[in-house]
Amino acid sequence: MTPNLNILVIDDEANICEGIKRALRPQGFIVDSATSGQAGLQKIQGGGFGLVLLDVMMPDTSGIDLIPAIHQVDPEIVCIIITGYATVELAIRAIKQGAYNFLTKPFSVDEL
Repeated sequence: MTPNLNILVIDDEANICEGIKRALRPQGFIVDSATSGQAGLQKIQGGGFGLVLLDVMMPDTSGIDLIPAIHQVDPEIVCIIITGYATVELAIRAIKQGAYNFLTKPFSVDEL
């Protein structure tokens, strides 16, 4: 990734969103967040994001199920799944839906 990349974090846990913002902004990244899949999709429709970090388990949707809708808006957006509930099956499903990568919480800034 290069600095000035616009990143959207979609996670229902506000503390995760804020932690990622605090970690990536000093490195030159522009980071926004949404605490629901629907709110995240609305922000994506506004344009400008190159990377989306998606939680798997959210009250209104699964991050994995949101990937096709994101790619319908912009097929070039890179989607990375972040989850505390990692399984091999879930990772395979995410990649099949179009995820670029799959990270298990907790993760380090270096992993991002």
